Amino acid sequence: MDVKSENNDIPKQWDRRGLPGWCYHSPALLELEKKHIFTTHWQIACHISDIPDAGSYITFDLFKERAIILRNNDFEVLAYHNICRHRGSRLVIKDQGKCPNALICPFHGWVYNLDGTLRGAARPDSFPDMNKDEFALQPIEMEIWNGFVFVRFKPGPQPSVAKLLASFAEEAASYRMAEHVPTDGIWTEQSPVNWKSVRDVDNEGYHVAMAHPGLQDLYGATYYDTPYIDGISRSEGAFTPTKGRRWAVQNYKKFSKPQDHLPSRLHKSWLYWGIFPNVVIAATPETVLFYQEFPQSTGTSILRGGTYRNANEDRQQRTARYLTSRIDRETVEEDIQLTIWSNEAMASDFFKGFYLSDLEYGVRTYHDHLRNILPVYNLEKAPPEADIASLNTSASITTNETK
Repeated sequence: MDVKSENNDIPKQWDRRGLPGWCYHSPALLELEKKHIFTTHWQIACHISDIPDAGSYITFDLFKERAIILRNNDFEVLAYHNICRHRGSRLVIKDQGKCPNALICPFHGWVYNLDGTLRGAARPDSFPDMNKDEFALQPIEMEIWNGFVFVRFKPGPQPSVAKLLASFAEEAASYRMAEHVPTDGIWTEQSPVNWKSVRDVDNEGYHVAMAHPGLQDLYGATYYDTPYIDGISRSEGAFTPTKGRRWAVQNYKKFSKPQDHLPSRLHKSWLYWGIFPNVVIAATPETVLFYQEFPQSTGTSILRGGTYRNANEDRQQRTARYLTSRIDRETVEEDIQLTIWSNEAMASDFFKGFYLSDLEYGVRTYHDHLRNILPVYNLEKAPPEADIASLNTSASITTNETK
């Protein structure tokens, strides 16, 4: 077997069908997902190295919400709604940039200090006396974990990021992620699938042997993943002792070298930490990266991510990093095609549901997390679109507990 599971608690009998197909193309359900899943759970906005100087900022949009993450003059990282308190204009237009002294609204010229306080309104004589504290920028809940900046637009069921990821804390700290610097900046691309199809592929390694020849060549039967427990999962693949058959893998194994700050067991290993609902942080000896996906419509998603490297990498490490990115890019392209094929079936009248392997128990446990938030997922047949929101709160639908 090319993939194994570390979980020894998989029930002997469990529902292997996964979510019903209608859940992947329902506009009404998508609105519930936006409201109750995405805006109420932690999202990675950036890495602290993306905003290196006082006045550096990066923006992060999520559906109707707009955030700006910036450094103030004390070098603190802050997060605010990217909304002027006057008429609601965006304060900054670019995805990333620098405002050395202040944020100036491009609509009417209101000026905000880098700590979010209102410095002053344009033509102040045209307003009654204003309490500047009352018109300060509105903060967004934010937390930094190993250099990654997480934001949450609305209160939700997850605890603090530190508590959520406590089981990964020691392992993650060894990578010194907060000291990493960007490679090519944050990227985005569109994918023609429902966002859940992206998660369905990413949440299991059963397909690695068949669909990812590069990864199979790199770590083969050493790969394992764990199911989602309390909103997190973990996967790992250790390098095989063989030379490798593919050019990129052969040379990557040749050039990748132990990092002094890593424990020996991680010198030749790739890790993936999954965070419900849509975030993955991955670590190799050469890089750390994040990726996530957001629904744009029922049939399109935005993929987003960024890669970061050791600040003092030498030439050999840089070569290994290039090869890492090459293997990873091939894997991403392969996964995109898999999501397309899987997503197509969801609209077919002849799709009868998944039939999941024990090696895909991560998909089942992820779906259970979704069901616990939106019970309407439990309906096997598509209800009328107009009834989905009310049915979701109906007492007649109960959460589908793991069997």
